[in-house]
Amino acid sequence: MNPQVVGVAVYVLLQLAIGLWVARRVRSQEDYLLAGRSLGLGLASFTIFATWFGAETCVGAAGQIFEHGLTGGGAEPFGYALCLLLMGAVFAAALWRRGLVTIADLMRQRFGPGAERFTALLLVPSSIMWAGAQIRAFGQVLAVTAGVDPDLAIAAAAGIVMLYTVSGGLLADVVTDLIQGIALIIGLGLLLIAVVTHLGGIEAALAAVDPARLAFGTSSPGPLELLDSWMIPVCGSLVAQELVSRVLACRSASIARRATLVGGLIYLVVGLIPAFIGVVGTQLVPDLAQPEQLLGEVARRHLGGLAYIAFIGALISAILSTVDSALLAAASLTSQNLVLPLRPGLGDAAKLRTARLCVLVFAGFAFLLARSADHVHELVEGASAFGTGGLFVVFVLGLSTRLGGPHSALAALGVGLIAWLAGRYVFAWTAPFLCSMAAAALAFAVVAVLEARFERSPATRPR
Repeated sequence: MNPQVVGVAVYVLLQLAIGLWVARRVRSQEDYLLAGRSLGLGLASFTIFATWFGAETCVGAAGQIFEHGLTGGGAEPFGYALCLLLMGAVFAAALWRRGLVTIADLMRQRFGPGAERFTALLLVPSSIMWAGAQIRAFGQVLAVTAGVDPDLAIAAAAGIVMLYTVSGGLLADVVTDLIQGIALIIGLGLLLIAVVTHLGGIEAALAAVDPARLAFGTSSPGPLELLDSWMIPVCGSLVAQELVSRVLACRSASIARRATLVGGLIYLVVGLIPAFIGVVGTQLVPDLAQPEQLLGEVARRHLGGLAYIAFIGALISAILSTVDSALLAAASLTSQNLVLPLRPGLGDAAKLRTARLCVLVFAGFAFLLARSADHVHELVEGASAFGTGGLFVVFVLGLSTRLGGPHSALAALGVGLIAWLAGRYVFAWTAPFLCSMAAAALAFAVVAVLEARFERSPATRPR
């Protein structure tokens, strides 16, 4: 049997074993979804880094930069790193102090149950799309490593991910993220050394690159489209439950703030490695037909033996650490904010079973998405932008101000979603995400003013 396949199988089985071992400590829904709110700075920093460093960073961004130069890598790693740093610097501590389980809980506290349900219904599809991107990337890695049909590889990836995620929840995810984060740094470091050595140094490698490939925004028709492409990862991803859950799982507000900042910095530094390989990729694999297979193909050609197995382990680490987080995010929003309000009498055991059942169902949907999508980047961009323009507006105003009420929040969420869908799929606007944010902010402001006037109206005051 191919030794690389054996090495990958051993690595995946080890992750499964760790997940099952840690799962013994899961006693409640809070353990399963928030790791018992017990994370210290080290574990929290690594789980934020490893969760954010997914398929889109390794497989998607490297392929996009290979095709389009740095223009294709605006979101990765730069935009998503900025998202993490913004969360840590501005929002993490205030969010932690709310004592939430999900971001939809904030909407319930601040704007009522209608906004809670709307938020959950917006974010669940987003998380499933993100999980689908990871499963597709896992299938690409297995296809390159084992030489099997990509569809079969994607199916195998979905099965592995399903087993891995159902077992231990966020508690197991955090423990394995530490191992996966270290494996990522080692594997990508080995690949960087091999590439730099092969090309005769970083300066020589960059000197041979077409200068147009090193410029941002050269393929964008205008500044609005470029700004729109940056706002999707920065603002759209800031309200992702995958990130919010890590903030809420920390032991204190101070740890939540510092861990997000440290995780963002690690993410940016390590994320520059796939970006560099994407830039110089035409010198390494000029005949590559599938850009998303760039990192795997470069590793296959320039790493051997244990180094290649370590690199494949790093890719799988990036994918596993993200996909289980996405499935858990969808499950937490569904069980906590959609099922529990309908069944308020459920005990901890029933809540835990509900969350695990949701993971199984959503893994199936993610598999179908992974098979139907053309690119990892396509899924990730859709996940970050789907209705999140309005949600970002409501999140910022709800967390930072006392403006608005239930109707203004619902108006902003609904208008933001409609504006993005219309702008992207009907009218082909230049900047649909920016338009959705502007429309949501305007809707929130107008309805908030009407709400305030209605409350001050003498006819509405109690006699």
